[in-house]
Amino acid sequence: MTTVWRWVGSDYIKLIPVLALAFYIGFIPHQEYPYPVHLDEWNNYAYSQAIITSHSISFPDPWAGGGVLLYPNPEVGYNVFWSVLHMISGIPLVTIFRFFPSIMFMLTVLAVYILGRREGFGWEAALFACLIPTTIGILGPAFMVPVALGLAFIPLSLFIVFNYRAWWSYLLLYIFLMFVLAIHAPTGVGLIIILVPYIIFNLIGDFFHGLGMAAALTLPLLFKFPWISSILKDETQGLLTASELSRNVSLPHIMGTYGYIPAMLGAAGVAVLAFKGGKKYYGLIFGLLLLLLMLVVRYKFHYGEDVMYFRGLHYMMLMVSVVAGVGLMLTRKIRLPESLPVSARLGPLAGNVGNILCVILISLTLWIAVPDRQDNRYYHMIEEEDYQAFVWINENVDGSYRKGILDPWKATAFSAITGRPVVTRIGEAPTVKDAEVVRFLSDGCKDTAYLKNNGVSIVYTPVTVQNPDLVEVRQYVYLLDLSEAP
Repeated sequence: MTTVWRWVGSDYIKLIPVLALAFYIGFIPHQEYPYPVHLDEWNNYAYSQAIITSHSISFPDPWAGGGVLLYPNPEVGYNVFWSVLHMISGIPLVTIFRFFPSIMFMLTVLAVYILGRREGFGWEAALFACLIPTTIGILGPAFMVPVALGLAFIPLSLFIVFNYRAWWSYLLLYIFLMFVLAIHAPTGVGLIIILVPYIIFNLIGDFFHGLGMAAALTLPLLFKFPWISSILKDETQGLLTASELSRNVSLPHIMGTYGYIPAMLGAAGVAVLAFKGGKKYYGLIFGLLLLLLMLVVRYKFHYGEDVMYFRGLHYMMLMVSVVAGVGLMLTRKIRLPESLPVSARLGPLAGNVGNILCVILISLTLWIAVPDRQDNRYYHMIEEEDYQAFVWINENVDGSYRKGILDPWKATAFSAITGRPVVTRIGEAPTVKDAEVVRFLSDGCKDTAYLKNNGVSIVYTPVTVQNPDLVEVRQYVYLLDLSEAP
């Protein structure tokens, strides 16, 4: 019976609801919407589909078509990863893009647990890692984007270097870094920034361990691996370049979204680690501070790159989660001294003050954070009828009908699903071409010459079409014969 109760009170039982929370938080954007949500998700869907179709990492631009090859794509490793998973498993891409953000977020939270468990704050750190927010501006773990996959390798790399000093651990660190650079170079740079203080501390006190880690992190710069070396150099050099921040996403605002209670516990955790001392704990503290310095320099002094700032916010919140776990562990261990008169009156409660405070802090944190995540609003680029129409075009319209014209807002998804180029699409902001296409569609698509001059043979629009040259083959889907085009 004692063994059973010990198992019931173990970290593994606490980890189960934490992982369930991670899955739920990661699933919120896709809970009631079965398709990719963010523009970046549709971009990655299109690239992955193009790799599957072309069987190559060099492929025509999914939206422009023709001979515009997208190589080297700096995130091609990410798209290859999901393309291979699709080809091996047979899981439809649309299913992968709906459910795997949650699965990957669970793995990230599990990696944080693995990092903290040996130090006694595993489930506490994992709980706070669940609170990393996902927003339209900075993306996040609930979207199918490279940073969401790369996050897990930060705590895993820290776990390896903190606990092992063997040739295989340095090789594994090197493999982790190469994989992260292949899927998302900014995360690789972020990992290096976090590890630099720990490497320096070890070069002073444990030279060969520091040397092994330094070698694992510098090899990608010394050898000409396909596209990775140049990407890493560009991202690193960009940190020293001055330019204006493209969007006003402030560090205090993001920390408020993440949670003030975890942030305060993180500050307490930093104090605890500083008091305990040692290379490992100092490495955590100064890794977080160096990352925070990079963000402050970018936000306040405009040195660095946007991508390192916006994605770096996630690395920072991940590190805060780890040290916040330390703060919660310290809170949980608070006990009233038996010599105090009040301890006798409180009885068993005196020995559980820390546990009670811990429950209160967790309850308050979740009471604030979960509804906040649920209330986030995410745009939808297409609806069910659009998706079904695009699938129908892909399966039923002859390949000779290549180029489409439709609402530029929906054009990204059109190309991703059908594999056919479009006249224009809305990316980060509307263009003059987008406005031109909207006017053409609103006018009933009357101008056949416009269609032929742009090589358009597929029209998708709910607006009443007033052009006898267009043949309706499905609701909202029209085809134009270009055989007589000049």
